[in-house]
Amino acid sequence: MVGFSGPEDYLFHKGDWFATRDKWKKDLIASVENMDGDELLNTSTSDLAAHFADKYKLDVPSIHPDDLVVDQREVQIDVSRDRDRYFDDIRGPRYVTGTAVDVDLPFTGDKVGFQIQPSTQNFNNPRAFVGEGILKFSVSGTSMTPERVKQEIETRISSINQHLGWLNKDASAYNDSLEALATQTIDRRKEKLLRDKSLVAGLGFKMKPRTTETQTFAAPSVRRTLKPTRPKPTASSTPFVPEPILTQTDYEHILKVLENMVQVMEQSPGAFREIDEESLRTHFLVQLNGHFSGDATGETFNYEGKTDILIKVDGKNIFIGECKFWTGPKGFLDTIDQVLSYLSWRDTKAAVLIFSRNKEFSAVLEKIEASTPTHPHFKKMINARSESSWTYLFGHKDDANREITITVQAYNVPERIKPRGR
Repeated sequence: MVGFSGPEDYLFHKGDWFATRDKWKKDLIASVENMDGDELLNTSTSDLAAHFADKYKLDVPSIHPDDLVVDQREVQIDVSRDRDRYFDDIRGPRYVTGTAVDVDLPFTGDKVGFQIQPSTQNFNNPRAFVGEGILKFSVSGTSMTPERVKQEIETRISSINQHLGWLNKDASAYNDSLEALATQTIDRRKEKLLRDKSLVAGLGFKMKPRTTETQTFAAPSVRRTLKPTRPKPTASSTPFVPEPILTQTDYEHILKVLENMVQVMEQSPGAFREIDEESLRTHFLVQLNGHFSGDATGETFNYEGKTDILIKVDGKNIFIGECKFWTGPKGFLDTIDQVLSYLSWRDTKAAVLIFSRNKEFSAVLEKIEASTPTHPHFKKMINARSESSWTYLFGHKDDANREITITVQAYNVPERIKPRGR
């Protein structure tokens, strides 16, 4: 006879998955709602959302059968229900000395996972004692053989893995949803806090469309009025101080204007064969100012140095554009450093325009994608806009909660024509 003994309990049966999942989501929301208002406003939304997603995710356990340890001991076993044995008096237990094999099965992950009942089940839950990083169970009997012990252990392990597989399927969708839930909750509460602070009114930054401009290039005819919105925060519990930012809608329109230069280059390749960085920057600057004008001056977009395209408010950058020819991953990452050094407001938006005369333009795109996440202040890719454009989030080198959104746009510039005879 082979049976089980020891301080074991049924696994995967104490908490319904759906009820547990919903409880954890409510706890996440409550954690955001209970934060100090100024602390919340002064904390990076992306970093805080990642923190809460990590805090409330379920790290489903994984067992490691290759590292299990077994031990053997004598044990008293009740054989009163053994039909192969005869007793004159059938009342009460009948004990004989048998053998128990104790199994220590290591695992990693959250041990709470062994308590949760997956949405899929077979009503044949395995049993074990859950310790810190160890599952303990025993195989016992009065006629033990190595083959039978091995079979019982493998059956138990197989059942545990089956239930963990079901739990993994449930937890995967749940874990993937947490960052979006946290971001939505943080944004919603920040909006309320800002309304409570009466910060709905504009912060003094305004851009207006031109109505009589001459179009230098063929560009979209849509004109936008750029409006300020509320700032993103720094990590502090001190009273929140508002700063103007560029709205996402207006940022997208600026990027669209820049992207239209691809069509211009394709339609007039000869005009761009010998062009340098400063001249390219001027082309973009003219097109941008052909769409928008400032209140105090005729131009909204200006430049400092050779390659900068800037929008400034109160002497600080709110939008940054950098034009660079591709020289390799190092030069590209140096450009990211340069843009980050311009960070002024808590939330600044930027565009890095990379021009390549390489014949293998696809190889340049691959290198941009591969090298960007290696930057020490890279946070995440927000989205891939196209096969040659990506939007990323970076943190300031001295304060990770001061963030800059950088959209990288790569352009395939016509190759220079070499003079004859060379």
